[in-house]
Amino acid sequence: MKKIRIIIYLCFFLISLSVHGLTQELPSNQECRHCHSNPNLKKVLTDGRVISEYVDFDLFYTSVHKKQACVYCHIDATNFPCKNLRKVNCQRCHYKGNLAGAPDLIKYKEYGESVHGRATALGDVKAPMCQDCHGSHYIFDKADTLSRTNKEHIPQTCGACHVNIYSVYKISVHGEALRSKHILAAPSCADCHGEHNIKEHIDPKSKVFLTQVSVTCARCHANMELIKKYDIPVEPVETYRESFHGVAIKFGAKTVANCSSCHEVHAIFKSDDPRSSIYVDNIPKTCGKCHPGASENFAKGKIHINPAKKEAGIIYYVSQFFKYLTLSVMLALIIYIILDLRKKLIVKRKGEE
Repeated sequence: MKKIRIIIYLCFFLISLSVHGLTQELPSNQECRHCHSNPNLKKVLTDGRVISEYVDFDLFYTSVHKKQACVYCHIDATNFPCKNLRKVNCQRCHYKGNLAGAPDLIKYKEYGESVHGRATALGDVKAPMCQDCHGSHYIFDKADTLSRTNKEHIPQTCGACHVNIYSVYKISVHGEALRSKHILAAPSCADCHGEHNIKEHIDPKSKVFLTQVSVTCARCHANMELIKKYDIPVEPVETYRESFHGVAIKFGAKTVANCSSCHEVHAIFKSDDPRSSIYVDNIPKTCGKCHPGASENFAKGKIHINPAKKEAGIIYYVSQFFKYLTLSVMLALIIYIILDLRKKLIVKRKGEE
């Protein structure tokens, strides 16, 4: 009888533990705020880095997640003090058909196939995940100037990892236009490299693969509306496509110059800027990358010329000569054929008579 009582007590004890676990209340945002509203709250990572665990709750409550509880994302923050929390998995809410009403844009597949996603899959802890670009507690719509993915902020967001590239881009003609002059038509990193689908530049699917560079640049530099509005040099794309370089790359040549070969990748400046790779004094060096021994004579020739315009100089007249020569030959050939047919018809009729 005593054993039966012990077993019954043990069952009640285990059941009570289970019920307690099921009914345990999760921490509220207010409880989280007790600790995380302290600006001095910090955490030491395993690699020695110290990060702040402070959360500006006033700012958080203006973000797109303002109605969400902290534990919706930090699902393992069930006990106090919460330690060693795992990185938040955004796919927990952001998937197609989710009941939470979260945007279900299917970008994870693109990310998984991108250079960042593949690095993450291989265990690179430095590879960016959602929160590295979009932020963690302060996520805003990209149209909001507070958003890390707002167009004007994208270079700085990418620059958090790509430090050297950002330092060059921000002083370039594109960086100055976007960041200093607030011209939103100027390209940010995403305009040239993509967003979630960023590929390595040696990947043929990349927007900056050598045969795709001129296509990517053409989105702005062949846009007549942008060209007129911002006084961009006219016809650089069309004249490149008609040039030897453009024709060669069209047919698959991989050792021929594209836009970035001459204008640089990120350090792009106006042609009258001594920092520019196409500044007159720098042209021999730029051309010399592909044409060893290039002299100052390379800088004397005209670049991006349209043979159909008089500005092309002697090339215009040579072009016009061959144009009219070809038309004359074709016209003479047609006249010859007509006369020959006429003669044959006359001979045939005389033979019938």
